[in-house]
Amino acid sequence: MFRNALVVGGAGFVGSNLAITLKQNVPAGNVQAFDNLHRRGSELTLKRLREAGVAFVHGDIRISEDFACFGDLDLIIDCSAEPSVLAGIGGDPSYVIQTNLFGTFHILELARRKNARLVFLSTSRVYPVRHLLNIPLQQTVGRFVLGSPLPRGLTPEGITEEFPLDGPRTLYGASKLASELLIQEYIETYGLKAVINRCGIITGPWQMGKVDQGVVALWVAHHVFKRPLKTIGFGGQGLQVRDAIHVDDLADLLGIQLSNIDKASGTCFNVGGGHAVSFSLAELTALCEEVTGNRVPMESVAETRPGDVPYYVTDASLVSRTFGWKPKRDMRAIVAEIASWIESHRDELKDIL
Repeated sequence: MFRNALVVGGAGFVGSNLAITLKQNVPAGNVQAFDNLHRRGSELTLKRLREAGVAFVHGDIRISEDFACFGDLDLIIDCSAEPSVLAGIGGDPSYVIQTNLFGTFHILELARRKNARLVFLSTSRVYPVRHLLNIPLQQTVGRFVLGSPLPRGLTPEGITEEFPLDGPRTLYGASKLASELLIQEYIETYGLKAVINRCGIITGPWQMGKVDQGVVALWVAHHVFKRPLKTIGFGGQGLQVRDAIHVDDLADLLGIQLSNIDKASGTCFNVGGGHAVSFSLAELTALCEEVTGNRVPMESVAETRPGDVPYYVTDASLVSRTFGWKPKRDMRAIVAEIASWIESHRDELKDIL
């Protein structure tokens, strides 16, 4: 599959797990993890990488010279990003644009020079907020459900790759969509072999969850540590719905994609757990209470923040048909595994999560 692989954002939650899985699957391969350690908690992954035989390179994707140290590469997996949907809102957008857009350009140039294949982790946030807010929804006990009629790009299973792309989508989403367009141009102009995965919520152990990114791990952590939470927006009842995918299920998919990357090059895939692995915040709260045995104070905030949407569930039919892949882990298994990880590293994590 590869001899020399580079995982960019390799000390982050997704990147470190994928780098370790790559090394486990191809022990003779050289796997390097590149990261600027910007996100708090990423330093805890360095020991895991080292013990797995993954070499760590400290660098910043915003700086093209930081890529000069690499020799031969035949595979690059780009997990790097400023992933906050609130990034730049009400402040300076420099970091999110320089990281997510200019960083992609530097990675593409590296892939072009090295003739390396590329897997790019994009985001469901490329879909515009206006269209997501216009999805017909009905309120039931515990969650929103789809109403009718369903607009283009929305099936009973969720949002497909045909969902409209016109309109604003947050600076984070715009920077990732712009990166997708650059990748498509490199495929056409330079013959780059690349696959784009538009991922929804990715979660699992070792995720340093925050309010604006990593909500499942955050919710579990607050229940383990008995800290208060807020359900924000859309009436404050916690009815908004997402689907999740365990990082190991994503790793399984990438393993299949890497064996078929030439065939699938240029295709954008929506990747997520779908309805089988979907949840509302109210349902996630109940599940966390069941798994941890703890209840925490829950504040209701009715006001909706910029960029928030009430419903996003992935229709992953295309990626399932193309690669014969489906996620294996359900929400209860995911919550239980995260809770177990936090308990096992309680002292390390109590001041981070």
